[in-house]
Amino acid sequence: INIMLGTRSIIKSISPLRTSSQSLGLTQHKVNTKLQPTHISHIHNKTFSIYKKQKKNLNQSQFIFSNKRNFHTTTATTMTILRNNESPPTTTPEAKLGFRQLFEGVSATYTYLLWDTLTKEAVLIDPVDTEVKRDLQLIQDELDLTLVYGINTHAHADHITGTGLLKQKLKGMSSVISKASGADADIHVNDGDIIVFGSRYLVIRATPGHTEGCLSYVLDDESRVFTGDALLIQGCGRTDFQGGSPETLYESVHSQLFTLPDDCVVYPAHDYKGRTSSLIKDEKASNPRLGSDKTKEEFVHIMNNLNLSYPKKIDVAVPANMRCGVPDPED
Repeated sequence: INIMLGTRSIIKSISPLRTSSQSLGLTQHKVNTKLQPTHISHIHNKTFSIYKKQKKNLNQSQFIFSNKRNFHTTTATTMTILRNNESPPTTTPEAKLGFRQLFEGVSATYTYLLWDTLTKEAVLIDPVDTEVKRDLQLIQDELDLTLVYGINTHAHADHITGTGLLKQKLKGMSSVISKASGADADIHVNDGDIIVFGSRYLVIRATPGHTEGCLSYVLDDESRVFTGDALLIQGCGRTDFQGGSPETLYESVHSQLFTLPDDCVVYPAHDYKGRTSSLIKDEKASNPRLGSDKTKEEFVHIMNNLNLSYPKKIDVAVPANMRCGVPDPED
């Protein structure tokens, strides 16, 4: 597994999927623009839409929309959030996934860049403010991508998200976070929603417990899951602040993550030992907190007796992340 450190980069993998829908209907998706008032004026050629599912079986790429107006895909970026239980796009082998795993050493945070190699539309998961220059160089200069969404798995306590700074640099990019997080973002999402970028998509699974607003993002073919702090490699996020609950986290991991295919690759938000990924089957079998048939009572006992010190940046990071990483105007 290859990682990008600083400005050095190696492509990790490309896997097949699908082409874009040829004819889609449109319904407007309201976007919160209070973080950047000029945001909408910069994206007049973008489309914010929510797919509506037909009540009968659909053929490939057939969708119906509430206002029955149709449009055809063009070279303009289509920014789409599918809401819970709405039909995902159909996939075909022609489209491929670009992927890079990036690392920030101070907080040991992994950032993930995913893109459709046909449309070059991309999403960035858990960017860090101190690495925005690196990310922009990769996205714009090296790969020539269009960053559609900057996504956070939760409101972090150990670093400040880079989504606010990225929004200032990239016209048309939207920030995404869980509605339950209470944090500012252009788009708030919930369990079951689907984030579409080009001809690929991520399915959202709510995995609260580390914080109230934790989300995991499952790739369309269930080959990868981006778990934030809910499930780490041979561990999990702490549960003693930000509305955390060991009981809730246990249920989240067992119902939302351990039900994924055994060979699904786990990509966490952090690792402190240089590990880059794991497999669902390995975490189920040997995670010392959550695997090996650990009961909920055993897990709660473990988590309630960790006695960890608070993250060094918590007093700065959490307030900033509630503002989407935008600096406090009073500072």
